[in-house]
Amino acid sequence: MTAPVRVLIADDQDMVRVGLATILDAEPSIDVVGQARDGLEAVDRVRELRPDVCLFDIRMPHLDGIEATRLVAGPEVADPVPVIVITTFDQDEYVYDALRAGARGFLLKDADPELLARAVHAAAAGDALISPNVTARLLETFTSSRPGHVVEPIDPLTPREEDVLDLVAAGRTNHEIAEALFLSLSTVKTHIGTLMTKLSARNRVELVIWAYDSGRVDNGRRP
Repeated sequence: MTAPVRVLIADDQDMVRVGLATILDAEPSIDVVGQARDGLEAVDRVRELRPDVCLFDIRMPHLDGIEATRLVAGPEVADPVPVIVITTFDQDEYVYDALRAGARGFLLKDADPELLARAVHAAAAGDALISPNVTARLLETFTSSRPGHVVEPIDPLTPREEDVLDLVAAGRTNHEIAEALFLSLSTVKTHIGTLMTKLSARNRVELVIWAYDSGRVDNGRRP
């Protein structure tokens, strides 16, 4: 039997934190092993408990969710712990910074229990749950006013890899990409793996960020 995913939740609002813990603890495959009321406590608890996945609120006292994410999941961390950012749509404009700091993805605080559980399992498996109705819209909003400088890969993307990247940036799942491009699921996975290698991306979220930063989405490449 597979061991449950061990989760730590950090949010300064007791009602939100306890509510998330209650929902996740109801899942047999998930075990909430710790809670924190601010960013500093969250970082300490992560280092003490070594959970499989963390849920961090963006806005926390003493140390915000972005810096807490950078300390436990950032590029300089030798043994990062997957972090999912919890946010409120149309309010937190720091989600993009959190993703660049190392977050695997993010959820809205009103996410339904099924989506919450799926996101936790995706992060634990080394992936990220990319929601076409949330993630792509938020990234598009943030990056449209925050142009980034990106370095093109030494080995240029093929036309098919560009097509796959477009659909990843649009929030499509592997199955949806396979159907849209008339490819097998294994071929889609191979293309995504190649994209991660060429773009030095650790996960799908970083592929999405690169697509926006490089101008591919804003230039109308997204389907």
